[in-house]
Order: sequence, then C-alpha cells, then structure tokens
Amino acid sequence: MSYLHLAIIAPLILSVFIPQFYKLFRQIHTGWFVLPLPIFLFVYYLSFLPVTMGGKSFMENLNWIPSLGINFTAKVDGLGLLFSLLITGIGALVVLYSIYYLDKKKEKLNNFYVYLLLFMGAMLGVVLSDNLIVMYAFWELTSFSSFLLIGYWYEREKSRYGAQKSMLITVFGGLAMLGGIILLYIMTGTFSVSEIMTQANEIFNHTLFVPALLCILLGAFTKSAQFPFYIWLPDAMEAPTPVSAYLHSATMVKAGIYLVARFTPVFGEHFLWFLLVAGVGLLTLIWGSIFAVKQTDLKAILAFSTVSQLGLIMSLLGVGAAAKHYEFLDENIFTVAVTAAIFHLINHATFKGSLFMAAGIVDHETGTRDIRKLGGLMHFMPITFTISIIGAFSMAGLPPFNGFLSKEMFFTAMVHVTEMDIFNLQTWGILFPVLAWIASIFTFFYSMILVFKTFTGKYQPEKLDKKPHEAPIGLLISPVILVSLVIIFGFFPNLLSDSLISPAMASILPSLLGTGEEFMVHITFWHGPNIELFMTLGVIILGVLLYKTHSRWKKIYGAIPEKLALNRFYDFLLNGVQSISHKVTTAYMNGSIRTYLVYIFAFFIFILAATLFGKNAFKLDTSNVSSIGVYEVALAILIVLGSICILFAKSRMTTIILLGAVGYTVSLFYVLFRAPDLALTQLVIETISVALFLVCFYHLPKLRKFETRMVFRLTNVFISVGVGAIVTLIALSAHSNKLFGSISKYYVENTYTEAAGKNMVNVILVDFRGFDTLFEITVLAIASLGIFGMIKLRLNRRKEG
Repeated sequence: MSYLHLAIIAPLILSVFIPQFYKLFRQIHTGWFVLPLPIFLFVYYLSFLPVTMGGKSFMENLNWIPSLGINFTAKVDGLGLLFSLLITGIGALVVLYSIYYLDKKKEKLNNFYVYLLLFMGAMLGVVLSDNLIVMYAFWELTSFSSFLLIGYWYEREKSRYGAQKSMLITVFGGLAMLGGIILLYIMTGTFSVSEIMTQANEIFNHTLFVPALLCILLGAFTKSAQFPFYIWLPDAMEAPTPVSAYLHSATMVKAGIYLVARFTPVFGEHFLWFLLVAGVGLLTLIWGSIFAVKQTDLKAILAFSTVSQLGLIMSLLGVGAAAKHYEFLDENIFTVAVTAAIFHLINHATFKGSLFMAAGIVDHETGTRDIRKLGGLMHFMPITFTISIIGAFSMAGLPPFNGFLSKEMFFTAMVHVTEMDIFNLQTWGILFPVLAWIASIFTFFYSMILVFKTFTGKYQPEKLDKKPHEAPIGLLISPVILVSLVIIFGFFPNLLSDSLISPAMASILPSLLGTGEEFMVHITFWHGPNIELFMTLGVIILGVLLYKTHSRWKKIYGAIPEKLALNRFYDFLLNGVQSISHKVTTAYMNGSIRTYLVYIFAFFIFILAATLFGKNAFKLDTSNVSSIGVYEVALAILIVLGSICILFAKSRMTTIILLGAVGYTVSLFYVLFRAPDLALTQLVIETISVALFLVCFYHLPKLRKFETRMVFRLTNVFISVGVGAIVTLIALSAHSNKLFGSISKYYVENTYTEAAGKNMVNVILVDFRGFDTLFEITVLAIASLGIFGMIKLRLNRRKEG
C-alpha cells in the first residue's frame, strides 16, 4: 500500500482508536488527538503542487478485485488536489473550532470525532479514486457518515428528521449514479475514469450515453442540493455548527460539484449536459437566494445561501462545458466560466465557513440564532462582527473581497451565453444574465440581513438566554483564518491562478490543451466600465432598496400556498409510503405462522411450476442414474419411518432421539456416496445438536397431555403435496438437464495451484466462495450490533427507571 492510499484511509484508521483515547484521557478534549491528522494531510497534499502545476498527475494502484476490473486506484490531478486541500484544510480548522465549541463534559466526543473522521476519509476517497466502483463506495460512506453527523443530537426529533431526509435523498441519488456507472462500464468495458475519458468520442452516439448522463447528474444534483432535491440541506442545519461549517460549506455538498466537473470531459459536449447543468444550476441559484430572504434563523439563512451558491457554481460548470465546442483556446470565451467556477468554489469555502462559525459563536454566546431576538451585538462582539461583515460582503460580491472577483467573472460568463452560436441560444440565451442578475440582488439582500439584523439595530437583552460577550480566542482562531484568506485572495487572487485554478481547469477541459500547453489564468479587479460593473452597481442599488423596504413587501411570501412547498410533497410521499406499507403488512401479518407458510409455499409452487412448464424446462433422463442398492433403500426407509415417528412421539426425549437418528442416518448416506468429510461433519453436528437439545429440554416442564380435534384442511393437502412435487420435479429436471459441464473438474485442477490448499471443500468455502463467506460474516456482525444496541437501550431504560 502506497503513502497516497494511506493518506486517504488515515482518517478511517484513526477513527478506530478515538473511542479509546476518549476513555483513557477524559480530561483532555478528544479533538486534540484528531487535529494533527488533517494538518499533516494538508501539508502532505501540498507536496503534490509541483506535480499538478507541471501539467502532470500522480497515480498509485492497489489491486482489489482485478478479475472484475475493480482496483483501488488513487490519482492526484489538479481537480482532485484542489478538493483534497479543501477537505483537509477546512477540516483542520473545523476540528480546532469544535474543540472550543463542544463541551467535553456534556458531549459524546468519541461519537462526534469518529463520525467526522469517517466523513473526512470518505470525501478524500471520492475525490482521489480513479476507479468508479471504489469512488461509489466512498460516495455512499459520505452519505452514511453525514447521516450520523446530522443526527448527532439524536435526542432531538428535528435532528433525526434531518438526518433521515439527507440519507434518503442522497442515497437515492447515489443508487442512480451507480446505474450510470454500470452503463458507462457496458459502453467502455472499464471502471477507470481516466480510460473512460479516452473513449469519450467513441461513446458519444451510443444508445446508453444519455441514460448514463442522466443517472450521473441525478447523483450529483441530490448530493449538491440542486433543485428540487435541495430540501434536505436546510433540515441538515440541526447538526452542530462545526458539522454545518464542514459538510455544507466545503465538503459534502461540493461532492456533486466535483462529480460534474470530473465527468465534463465525458459528457460536456452533449446539449443535454449543458441544458441540465446550467439550467438546473441557475434555477437553484435564484430559488435559494429568494427563499434565503424569508428565513429568520441564522443557520437557515446560511443553508439557503449555500443552496444558492451551489447553484451558481453548477451553472458555471454547465456554461463552461460549451468551451468544448470551440477548437482554439485563445478564442474560447467560455473557459472563463470554468475559471469562475473553480475560483468561486474556493471563495465559497472561505467566506461560508467563516459565516457558519460566526453564526455558531452568536448562538454559543447568546443562546439563540433567531434574528428577531438579536440586534445590537456589534458592541458586545466586535471581532465576531468583523468576521461576519467580511464574510457577508464577500458573499454579496462586494469589493475588495474575493467574492467580488468570482462574482464579476460569473457575470462575464453569463453575458457570454448571449453570444453563443451553438444550442440555438440566440433567443432565450438572454435569460442567463437576467436570472443571474436577479439572483445576485437577493444574494446581496440576504447577506445584509445576516449581518445588520444580528449586529446592528436595537439590543434586546430580554429576549436572550445569555448576556452576550465576545467569544474566547479558541473559537475565533478558525473563522479569523478563513476571513483572512477572504481578504488575501481578494487582493492577491493570482496566488491561486497557477497553483490551483489552472491545473484544475486542465482536469475539466483536457481536450482544449495541446502538448505542453496550459490555461493562462489572470484575475484582476478593474476591467473598465463594462456591463459587469453596471450589473454590480444595479445589484447594490436594488439590494439596498429591497433591504430598506423589506417590511413592506415581505408579506408576499405568505401568498405562496404552503401545500405547494416541496417539503410538504416530501412528507406526503414519505407518509404515503409508510401508510401503504402498514396497510399491506397488516393485511397478511395476522400472527399465524401457518398463514405465513401458506403464502410462502403457495408463491413457491406457483412461480416455480409456471417457470418450469412455461419454459418447457422439465426433462426426465434416467440414462446416467446410478443403480439403487439395498443399503440405500434401507436407509431411505429408516429416514421416512423416523420422520413419521417424530410426529407421534409423546415425550421430548423420544423426539430428540428420533431426530438424532434421522440425522445419523443421513450421515450414512454420505459414507455410501464416498464423502467422508461430509459424513464426519454431519456426525459432529448431530452429536452436538442432540446433546444441546437434551441439556435445554431437560429443564423444560413436561409435555401436557390434552386432546384436540384436528380439522381437515384441503389447503394443507394442496400445499404439502405441491411443495413436495415441485421440489422433486426440479431435482429430477436439474439432474436431467446438463446445460454446462460439471464445475468439479475445475476445482480438482485448481484447488492446489490457485489457492494452495489440499482440502477442496475448505478451499471452496474460504477462497472460491470467499464473498459468500464474507457476506455471511457481515450479516452476523450486523445482527450482533443490533442485538448489542437493543441490550444497551434496555439497560439504559432500567437505569432511567
């Protein structure tokens, strides 16, 4: 295993030891044991900058299931490195913030940091895996770990609700993405992203190309909270603030952005990709920004602003895909969209992370996040106010902060859409800059609400749970670092141009570069009095006007029927599924085992009989049947007699002895058929079973004798005869239909050479059927965990009682 593989799974490895650290060092905050890892990983990934800046990538392979084309192939290129630095860099700041935010005496820190490390490792696996199946495994691990993080305060109903909603929606998208991965494999014969990219032109006209495109986008849209799947993200705000700052500003919601960027070289030339990515992104942008204004909770405002900003980045990637339709790099006006997408991806992580942390500080020091109760905090919390105003002004797109630069580039990209001579955009292409401008007005608006409703205005101490004061230095370090980056990247944006932005663009638009070429990225503040500048001035003027007249027109939100809300539709759908399931279940779950067996066996008879005779599959061939000797007949009679006698036995002792006799007789069949290992196994199992039965039943009360009248049921006759007949017919037909040669020869020839074992049965179980054994162990492990959890809950209830 290479150092790169270890760097990916290091958080997963550390998560195993966190519970022990928590138990052994209760006086030390567990976060201090976690913090060094993301810092070390951040520095480690920085070492790859010279590689990606040189236009190269670094790849390490670890064989996993090579026969199926599934290997843990880790690849660091410009795009993967950018996300890795965000995951580890923001991760380190979030861990530092959480050390001071979460009380070590009140919170279950072992759970928190295990979940956080699981998520960090899963995200690194997603962005650095070149194999799609491995990437999908990590993708679903992000959904699972985020479910645990969002539901961290599981005692709260809203936390459980938010965790469930995020899990259902993102896992649904993940399954769709898996379908897209399988379709890509069918078209290309490989799971390698790098190899699929080389075949992009060949599969463009394949009949499965569009279905694969739709499945991949469904996975990306659900994970990155695009319309209409965004509804899980606001409810995920029930998680602790460090989780919100990490998952919903820099990592999890960016996974869908990463997926779209990664597959742009494969699907980007198709009109449907442009239409869906740019169109859905723009719709999400304006939808999120309009509804952010309506919110009264600080984290709810930030949640909808995240939805809006993700839509902005997504729309830029969609417009940037149009660059693949132009041959010459120096004449390609749409590469600016990809530049803006990457730059805003970085900027959003800095200003949104700082704003989430500032909102957490306000909540931590005042006891509320409701802007209707807040106001006048500027005098009590000057540093937090400074952090908030820098972050909010950057989000609003005001100079001299980094958000202004990427927002201007966003306007430039949208204006260029009106010049697009492909996709027939000459008429409705004007909607792109218009909708972008309207959304930016509301972005400015909610950014002002976020700051001024909280820190200016009338101070309302009677509505606060605590007397406000500035946060301790530990809580301020992380957001101060982030807003410092907001300023630094604003004044010196080209620090990122050659190091991160240009290599990431090369990963998204590789077809535009020739040998030795690279994207020349140069970001400046002033471009003269162009249309983008006038759009910004219009945003500021109308934004201020809307903010000043908010109280007069905000009632318009009440005109929207609550029944049409997407959350209502989700609840209706979920409740409907549960209601239908309950009705169906209660219709056949009447508590009678006999009834359940009737359903099972009737279905068994009908399906198998219909298949057997409908496909004309029954065949009786006795040419290869061995002769039946007297010993076989005698043993068969003994088994039948023993089984019948069990039904009429009047004591448990007699029943156990007869049951054991049947089992021992079966073992004699194995002896006759020259299978001594099976005979020995059967004898051991029967001996242990009889002994255990005798021990257990010895302590039970004696059987009570009573008479009962047996009612003849014709259904029982049909079911019993039918099952016996179908099983017999299938056995005879299976023996008579030899469609393939026996696999036994393969095992005989390869048991020793392939698996280095002399016992064929053991080798089959452990090596040739290793997955079967693995899944059995997994099922037992899951059942054991469930039993352990129920026991723990029962013990806790006893203590509480």
